[in-house]
Amino acid sequence: MTKGVIVLLLLLAATGAIGWRAWAWWTAASAPPIASGAPDKPVKLRVPQGTSAQEIGRDLQALGVIRSATAWDLWSRWLMFHEPEGGFKAGIYQLSRTEALEDVATKIWSGDVVHLSYTIPEGWSLRQMAAYFEAEGFFSAQDFLTAVERLPTAQYAWLPTNRAPGQLLLEGFLYPDTYQVSGLPAKPETVLKQMLDRFEQVALPLYEQGHKQKQSEHKQTALSFTQWVTLASIVEKEAVIANERTRIAGVFMNRLRKKIPLGADPTVEYGLGIQQTPDQPLSLAQVRTPSAYNTYLNTGLPPTPIASPGLASLKAALNPENTDFLYFVARYDGTHVFSRTLAEHQAAQVIIQDKRKSTKQSNAQGQSQPDQGSQSSLPGRDRALL
Repeated sequence: MTKGVIVLLLLLAATGAIGWRAWAWWTAASAPPIASGAPDKPVKLRVPQGTSAQEIGRDLQALGVIRSATAWDLWSRWLMFHEPEGGFKAGIYQLSRTEALEDVATKIWSGDVVHLSYTIPEGWSLRQMAAYFEAEGFFSAQDFLTAVERLPTAQYAWLPTNRAPGQLLLEGFLYPDTYQVSGLPAKPETVLKQMLDRFEQVALPLYEQGHKQKQSEHKQTALSFTQWVTLASIVEKEAVIANERTRIAGVFMNRLRKKIPLGADPTVEYGLGIQQTPDQPLSLAQVRTPSAYNTYLNTGLPPTPIASPGLASLKAALNPENTDFLYFVARYDGTHVFSRTLAEHQAAQVIIQDKRKSTKQSNAQGQSQPDQGSQSSLPGRDRALL
């Protein structure tokens, strides 16, 4: 064997050894961090617009989704060489530690993003929505409230235009529902428009239909569009049992016609920016605190809605029960006692409070009877409609 052949064989052996070691390294570096089938929780990764491939790799390694940021860089270069027109897409991705590096890269390269959803319950105010979006990681509460103030509303001609300083224009008009967000990252303006569009689709036709029906029956529409939404928002906050909504709306309408203050605790809470609890109801001082939203001190409806009403409350406010009740007081099971006179109302209050005290005493003595004061019907509403 000549010297040249020996050198060639040595070179081939060295190249093979290096190649084998390189392949062994790549196989290990690109393998899933967790074996397939092993218990694993999905990992979410947010890729902002303009994020480099190297930054994505470092984030993935920090999250434990890939084993090696170096292997990620090598694979990224290979992808960019073969698809120079492509690139990693911004968005939110749901990834698994049981996926190989190549599979993770393909998902982000192709833009296989997670479509986020958000749910706004009936009866939430704008500030509650702001806190929710911040807690869910969509954007900050302040960014949401700033967008509320600055959102162009020319396309929503039905929105009120007059408001006093400190009043939120969109309060009550963001329809409570579950929504999907496709354009990521989500922006406050996007979710605001989604909810306004939904309100326009659901509530506007409902009011127009009711208005036409009253005209055909030669009845005058008692409430303007904004007043209707405002009343529905109060009904939403007061009602717990579905079949009481129209009756509660009927009580409020009776008091509006007679120019009697509504006396609704939720409006006072809204004006003060607080929320009472079963064991810490509104104090007399709070009820006597002047506010545009204090319906104990002011007659008529407050200047704006106090929350986003759902469809049931909107319908109830449009077609309130024809009743002669002027008062209602909350029990501790979500229902209310309705009364025609102040004397009946006060008697009902005494009975309910006595039962409340008896229940608390029984619980303190270790008896098994549950304290239903934790229900969402609040004791502060014992004052309601005095």
